[in-house]
Amino acid sequence: MDIKSLHHVAYRCRDARETVEFYSGVLGLEYAMALAEDRVPSTGERSPYMHVFFRMDDGSYVAFFEVPESPPMGRDEATPRWVQHLALRVADEPALLACKARLEARGVEVVGPTDHGICKSIYFFDPSGHRLELAVDTMTPEMDARLKAVRDEMLAEWDRTRRAPRHAAWVHEAPEP
Repeated sequence: MDIKSLHHVAYRCRDARETVEFYSGVLGLEYAMALAEDRVPSTGERSPYMHVFFRMDDGSYVAFFEVPESPPMGRDEATPRWVQHLALRVADEPALLACKARLEARGVEVVGPTDHGICKSIYFFDPSGHRLELAVDTMTPEMDARLKAVRDEMLAEWDRTRRAPRHAAWVHEAPEP
């Protein structure tokens, strides 16, 4: 395979206009384009939809489908709400805190910042109920090397035990004095 980067990720939304207002007006993403069809190009099935795209600085997109003739949106109730989320990178910690303030000023409930060791993040839900994370990288080259050095051993131990290996516990633990 010759995969170079993410082109787009697509989710369903309840309301295309509400989604555009949130992602462009609140998060500040570029509302790049909208496509609408009565038939799905890849399958030919009849299913009217509105497909809206938001361009990221790297040229990739976050996209959403409003599909009004489908059953109401739901979520995988067997999966914890914190698992499925879309994480978007911000430039630095001041930008992260500014985003948090902007979201809270609009009445959006925000969790964090949470220090994950390799990044700092805030979490919130969009109007369709999708969990979003805004993150700023804090990983150093040394941290990256340490994590790469134990990744295979960690996966092997996880396969054997289905218990959290301690090889990278240092990421979330306070440093020793």
